[in-house]
Order: sequence, then structure tokens, then C-alpha cells
Amino acid sequence: MVSESELLASVPTQLWIGGPVDATGGATFPVENPATGEALTHVADASPADAVRALDAAVAAQDAWAATPARERGEILRAVYDRIIARTEDFALLMTLEMGKALPESRNEVRYGAEFFRWFSEEAVRIHGRYQTAPTGAGRIIVHKQPVGPCLAITPWNFPLAMGTRKIGPALAAGCTMIVKPASATPLTMLLLAQLCSEAGLPDGVLSVITSSRSGAVTEPLINDSRLRKLTFTGSTPVGKKLVEKSANKLLRTSMELGGNAPFVVFEDADIDEAVKGAMLAKLRNGGEACTAANRFHVHNSVRAEFTEKFAAAMADVKLGAGADPETTLGPLINEEQLTAVSELVEDAVAKGAQVRVGGKAPGGPGYYYPATLLSEVPASARILSEEVFGPVAPIVGFDTEEQGLAAANDTEFGLVAYIYTRDLDRALRVAEGLESGMVGVNRGVISDPAAPFGGVKESGFGREGGSEGIEEYLSTKYIALQ
Repeated sequence: MVSESELLASVPTQLWIGGPVDATGGATFPVENPATGEALTHVADASPADAVRALDAAVAAQDAWAATPARERGEILRAVYDRIIARTEDFALLMTLEMGKALPESRNEVRYGAEFFRWFSEEAVRIHGRYQTAPTGAGRIIVHKQPVGPCLAITPWNFPLAMGTRKIGPALAAGCTMIVKPASATPLTMLLLAQLCSEAGLPDGVLSVITSSRSGAVTEPLINDSRLRKLTFTGSTPVGKKLVEKSANKLLRTSMELGGNAPFVVFEDADIDEAVKGAMLAKLRNGGEACTAANRFHVHNSVRAEFTEKFAAAMADVKLGAGADPETTLGPLINEEQLTAVSELVEDAVAKGAQVRVGGKAPGGPGYYYPATLLSEVPASARILSEEVFGPVAPIVGFDTEEQGLAAANDTEFGLVAYIYTRDLDRALRVAEGLESGMVGVNRGVISDPAAPFGGVKESGFGREGGSEGIEEYLSTKYIALQ
């Protein structure tokens, strides 16, 4: 593995528009290391004019890329996949440095994120239309799929690679060009990915990366430009709502992967040891900074004490520290704002009667650390049951009947994912169908898979990423009536 300084020196820090270019006026902003609170490096700070320059490049490249045979597009995507895997350690260390997660988590994200390029390299040649005789017998019906055109992707900081690849992969496979605006907290991973795409033979202008400390200022002129045909966003529900409102003026096609408040429901017949293993994965994957993280643990009262004790023991074994430390299993939170938000949710719950079983207090010092925390006896009035905690905190509440457990799980405006543990297959299917969520994990703590459609309902958004469904988000359907 290269040293941290060597790696940082090798990563582009300019905008990527047909290659590395400076921002207008040479403006830059710092990228912080959450483990220390210190700057890692500085990257280009794009202006609105730079964003339009990226759109100009995307528009100029669109027709040629759409006309590129699907097999060729797929081979380029596969070549990018190979390059990502070959540089797994570089990507993992880079993500750990700019986002904070422990190295094992970063390595997992590299494999997961890269897989979207392999999956969609195969889907590129499976874009199907339809040909049939009209029911009246008068003529033929041809249904043709075409790329929607230039796209804008706005990605979050929590998965610096995967939240980009699961948008870039299907867009490029479909024949669309794309501009990516990564989160200002974690821009380096996406810049390195753009460099690898170029090395793999992706034509200039097909993928641009614009880094900026002012997301709204640089994306608004793109959203208002009629040449942009698609907006895809992963992030908070409030920001998603604002983007949908802004996109309405041009009736811009959108897909939104927004916030969650995932329930983790443990029924009385569950294998408790397996449920605890699943709970650790569902809660602590990515340090709890994931929209799919279990946010509320609803446990049948007959097994609640056993589950709580075993869950507490597992949480107590978590090693908090700098993500690059080989001993660390839980890295710091992304920034001081997030540390404050998590601390306040725990303090609110405790003030209202919750009991701290493990953790519960930030250690202080440099960096944005918060320990794995388990709360029991959490009252219904606690904010942590209704707000997405986005950190390593697990609140436990009890229930007595299946109906109560299902009702509690659905008692939220969000609907991204839910988890259930039961040995009863009939119950598993019955409850899964009754849950108001886009995804359900049955006896599984991690469900994300590039081969499966990812997305939510209610205020968790709309549209799907991954699976055969994912590429449809970047295709337009054209009906051709043939005599």
C-alpha cells in the first residue's frame, strides 16, 4: 500500500471536465480528515460557469456516446471495474482519509461500488424494446428505448464511491453522459474514479466531476438548463424536496434516494444470536452513517431482555479509533455537525428516561468520535425514534403482538428499508408485504446488492438503483407506429 502522502499526491484535485482543469479564478476549498479535524488537501471550488462548462462537454459528447455500440460501452465499464479492483487498497485508504470509516468498511465499499460497473457492463447489451402487431391488425407497434441524455448526479459523503458508481454505471451503460457533483466533504474518491474512467478509454466529456463548496449555486444553472435531461440525487429528504421543486420548472426527469428511519423487528420466535449478528451489521455498517442503517429496534417483550444483553455485549466489543488504524472497527463521524446531532439525540432520549447500556458519550479530543451506543427503555417521546440518527446508536423498544410490531415499524414518514427476524416463513412473508418500505431484509442485516433494485417509498424517495430496473431510470420509451 502506498503511503497517505503518496496517495494524496496522486489524486486529481482539479475539476474533471475532459481531464483535469482549474476552477474559474483558481478557487479551492479544503478537504478535512474526520479523524483529526485537519485538512488533507485542497480541491478546485467550481463556479456556476464551471458547471455550465461541464454541461457543454456532456452535450457535445452525448450523440457520439449514445451511438457507441452497447458492447463497446459495456467493455469500457468492465475495464473501469478491473481498474477499481486493482486499486482496492488505494480507494479504501482514500475513503477512510476523507470520510473516516474503518479500513475494512472502506474495502467492502470498494468491492460493492465496483460491482455496479461490472453489473451494468452486462446490462448495457440487454436494453430491450418491443415489436408487435397492433390488436386491430392495422399496422405494427414498435417500442424503442433511447438514452434520456445528459444527466446530473448529486452524491452524498457517506459512500464516496458506491453512491457515484450506482448512478454512473447505469447512465453510461444506457448511453447517457453524466456530470457528478460529489459532496464537498468527500470529493477525492470521485476525482480518482474519473481519472480511472479516462484511463479505461471513456471519451472526454462523457463523465465530468465538478467539486464545489456551494452545491446549490453550481447545480441550479444546470437544473434550469433545458439541455439537462435527468437529475439523480442521494441525500436528505429536505434537500431532495427542494431539488424536486426546482426541477419542476423544466419538468426534469428525477430520481430521489432520500432519508430513512429503518425499523429492525425481532419477533418472539427469532434466533436471537442471529438477530444480534444482523443487528450489528444493520446498525454499525458504515459506522451507522447509512440511510439503510437500522434506526429503531422493536423487540418482542418476551425476548427483549435476552436480545438487549447480547446486543450490549457485542456493542461493547467495538473498537473506536482512527479509521486507518488496523485495530479500529468504528471510525469517527464525518464532521462536528454530525457529532453534535448524534450527541443531542442521545441526550434527549436519556433526559426522557432511556437507559444507556453501552457508550452514550463522546470521548472528546481531536476528531469527531462517538462510541457504539445502546439505549434501552426508550420512551415513545424520544426524538431518536422519529429522527434518523445517522450514527452508531441503537434504541430498543418493546412490543407484544405481531400487529403492534408491524404498526410500530410503519409509524414513520419514511419507507426505505426494514429488517425482520423470525423463523416463521408465513409470518416473514406476511409482515414483509405489510411493511411500508421499498426494501425488506428477512433474517439479514445487510441487503444492498447491485443486482437488486434499491429505493424507497413515502418520503424516502422514488426511482430505483441497481438490478435490471436501475438502467430504466436512464432510458426514454419511444413508440413508433408502423403501417
